[in-house]
Amino acid sequence: MKDTAARGHLPVRQITVYAAEDFRVTHGVNEGDALTDAADLIPDDIYELAPGARPRRLGLAVSPEGHLSVSVDTEAGAVTAPVFLDSLATFMSPAGETLEAILLVEVDAMTGMIATVHLHPLSPIAAKLPYTLVSLDREGARRKFAESASVSFTRGTRITMANGLQVPVEDLRPGDRVLTRDSGAQEVRWVGMQTVRAEGSFAPIRIEAGALNNAGPLVVSPNHRLFIYQRLDALGAGQRELLVKAGLLVNGTTVTRAEGGFVDYVQVLFDAHEIIYAEGIAAESLFVDTTTRSALPDEVARRLHFDAPGDYPLGAVELRESDLTRRADAVAMLKRVSAV
Repeated sequence: MKDTAARGHLPVRQITVYAAEDFRVTHGVNEGDALTDAADLIPDDIYELAPGARPRRLGLAVSPEGHLSVSVDTEAGAVTAPVFLDSLATFMSPAGETLEAILLVEVDAMTGMIATVHLHPLSPIAAKLPYTLVSLDREGARRKFAESASVSFTRGTRITMANGLQVPVEDLRPGDRVLTRDSGAQEVRWVGMQTVRAEGSFAPIRIEAGALNNAGPLVVSPNHRLFIYQRLDALGAGQRELLVKAGLLVNGTTVTRAEGGFVDYVQVLFDAHEIIYAEGIAAESLFVDTTTRSALPDEVARRLHFDAPGDYPLGAVELRESDLTRRADAVAMLKRVSAV
């Protein structure tokens, strides 16, 4: 995809964050202080989220080198300011449940000093509940960020093979030949699986049968992009080929967020980024770039070619949240314009 100037020319990752000022130490060495970077955090300090604290959307543009900056499509942060993955913080609730959160440091581009810290919780966080800081992992932030960005199918999703058979995604093996939209039959190179709590950034999206002309229910990770070919350019995107993240289609009825319990996520990798068919929907395979490569095993990462950010199939336009929030009937409209 060659992005327009309004979109910043770089692919954008949208995450939900809280302002550091809304998450303060109520008991401990740093009592009264707001959340800061890992260098000043003290284990066993107890934090609470302020009543009325509102999560905000932070847009992160990803450069070809993997550097992050605040995108033009954002609610939080200063546009173009550099952002760094500081650490993965683990907190413990009074009930003994762990809360993992990624700390992102936004830097003033002029001075190089810390401008603000963003808290990106990986599961729901409650206000006025004490959370004890248990540990900080400087290396784990990039891996967790990569895992939450990786596109994944869920166990049981039927994938169309080169011979027309429908095979559950968890049964795919390296060497199996899968039907792709643009490259014919392609061999699977790697299949990965992870089991995570179906909460926050990891809660899957359920698309009911028929919602997008799909044969059966499709359940995928929130960042998983579906390929839509419009017979008419109903959204004014300037072309007919669209990529849209499943999480942006949630409407509370035909597309919902399936929170609670655990979910088995399955990633499918080919020699190149491909569009394959899952429950009859055209959907992307795992897209490996400087953001998501940390989620791969080292032996796989060493021998694979990595796609450049923005190198999407067919030059398809990726829709932003603002493209869809204007349309209360976005799912029904996309179904209608993509029907054969």
